Amino acid sequence: MASTRPPQSLKRSDTSLTREGDQLIITPLGAGNEVGRSCVYMSYKGKTILFDCGIHPAYSGMAALPYFDEIDPSTIDVLLVTHFHLDHAASLPYFLEKTTFKGPVFMTLATKAIYTLLLSDYVKVSKVSVEDMLYDEQDILRSMDKIEVIDFHQTLEVNGIRFWCYTAGHVLGAAMFMVDIAGVRVIYTGDYSREEDRHLRPAEIPQFSPDICIIESTYGVQLHQPRNMREKCFIDVIHSTISQGGRPSVVMASPSGLQSGLSRQLFEIWCSDKKNACVIPGNVVEGTLTKTIINEPKEVTLMNATPKLFPQRTVSRLRCISTLRRGWLKRPLKSVKLSAVYWLKQILESVESLPDEESEGPAFRVHERLTVKYESEKHISLHWRSDPISDMVSDSVMALVLNISCEIPKVFVESEEATKTEENSKKEEKVVHALLVSLLRDVKFGENGELVISVDGNVGHLDKQSGTVESENEGLKERVRVAF
Repeated sequence: MASTRPPQSLKRSDTSLTREGDQLIITPLGAGNEVGRSCVYMSYKGKTILFDCGIHPAYSGMAALPYFDEIDPSTIDVLLVTHFHLDHAASLPYFLEKTTFKGPVFMTLATKAIYTLLLSDYVKVSKVSVEDMLYDEQDILRSMDKIEVIDFHQTLEVNGIRFWCYTAGHVLGAAMFMVDIAGVRVIYTGDYSREEDRHLRPAEIPQFSPDICIIESTYGVQLHQPRNMREKCFIDVIHSTISQGGRPSVVMASPSGLQSGLSRQLFEIWCSDKKNACVIPGNVVEGTLTKTIINEPKEVTLMNATPKLFPQRTVSRLRCISTLRRGWLKRPLKSVKLSAVYWLKQILESVESLPDEESEGPAFRVHERLTVKYESEKHISLHWRSDPISDMVSDSVMALVLNISCEIPKVFVESEEATKTEENSKKEEKVVHALLVSLLRDVKFGENGELVISVDGNVGHLDKQSGTVESENEGLKERVRVAF
């Protein structure tokens, strides 16, 4: 609630400029260009809806709330909550008990059942003063009486607003809401997953096409690797940790960025021993401890505000959307040292060696985004800060290292290099093809030496000499261009 702007824009107005509510307004009160405190306001034809009511896990007190001061809660007709995670539901007791909102709240039965348990635990482990507490356990219990349950595919109507929900995958009870106001359909997905899970069905594809889609997009520009590859990566980290003397206890932390609770206490006890590992899957939220440690700091601040040394190799980052995201990876390879540096310079061009004193051993930077370090003759590690471009570079480097011939390239004198140009060109072409296959999957050789890339029914043609991409789909065109 850090906003200081006057909350006039989202309140109902009788002016003729809106033509009696014909303008459909969608405004994120939270989770707009950030992860945390999901809360989306929508109004149309004089009807208003609030989707989700979360908190930002990196903040406490009023600062963690969505921007409720931008709206008049008493004008909201209905509040729909997609699932029980804190960043989607944890400000609900505050909104129900301490604002002027009087409308109904709907969520699925599973969401309601877990909501009360999760929020009660959230109140217990929150390290804030009584004055900064948003609500207490009594507020949670009172809010339960105001929450109504909706079944999947059940259609309900409140004040002329029709709505129903579909399974969203993600977690037990998660729902995607389809809303119909005067024939205009809007779907709000919340967090969803189209992946088949061990205990959940994937998100459904609605039988009705919406006019507007409000969609969760944390991993909107990234691809998921197969589950078996991610599971193997996770198991490898566990085995590696145990084999080097780390603790065999595996503690699954709650989804709040190690901000508090038992997982935070155990982390503070174990983190100073570099033999232990902290595995961070998926996305991390700005301002949380996980966001801090993923950058591998030399020390971390404990809950009692004292600093503590933090060995860099305590962190291992698993990518939910690929084999690895950021952090460090050790993978056995056969004599990677010379062949890796040779091919990286040949294919990626912008490769700069780092001084030993800066990197504590042989290392080099790729495109000023990623650091490759030699851990031993058979191990290398990759380090980078996560963003779409850096993730693409890291995927390219990893694909290169895992696909190149591990034989040490021969060194030719100048007079011999000319005779080997064609041979080297063929090798480079194979490496480029292997890289693109690892990133884009369906890549075939076409006429005149071009590459034909197919993704989700869209086709692109890549000229390897000029780097020109031809495709009717602009999204695929840009994706292939960046990958190449």
